[in-house]
Amino acid sequence: MTHDHDHDIETLIVAAHALTRVAALETRNETPSAQWRTVTILRDRGPLRVGELASLSRVTQPGMTRLVGQMAEQGLVERSTDASDSRVTIVSVTPLGLEALDTWLVQLTAALAPHFEDLTDDEWSAVRTTAAVLSRKIAAVEVAR
Repeated sequence: MTHDHDHDIETLIVAAHALTRVAALETRNETPSAQWRTVTILRDRGPLRVGELASLSRVTQPGMTRLVGQMAEQGLVERSTDASDSRVTIVSVTPLGLEALDTWLVQLTAALAPHFEDLTDDEWSAVRTTAAVLSRKIAAVEVAR
């Protein structure tokens, strides 16, 4: 990979993080981003062990245990015991959790849409292409894990 490509990837990462921060500020949503990340992971991957979920969500296992407890109290996730090892907790997303995620995504889109109103058709095409490429590449990385 060339230096220019490395810089392009870096710019994309920084911009994506900034976009998330702006969206959170504009929606005044104080829900921890780890919660939305966790629900998304469970939606996309299905039920997981707490340790796997912590690793994928980039939080410590004790932190994930606390987060899962809070989310279970809110009805966003369910905890169950692994049939093959009763010491292991399996976490799955509930219909309420999926509904909350969908609502949050609608709020994010609505909050950010005004900032993109002035894009040209060519710029929208570039955004669409970038989103498709990123989705494809990330899916390939996640399947490999």
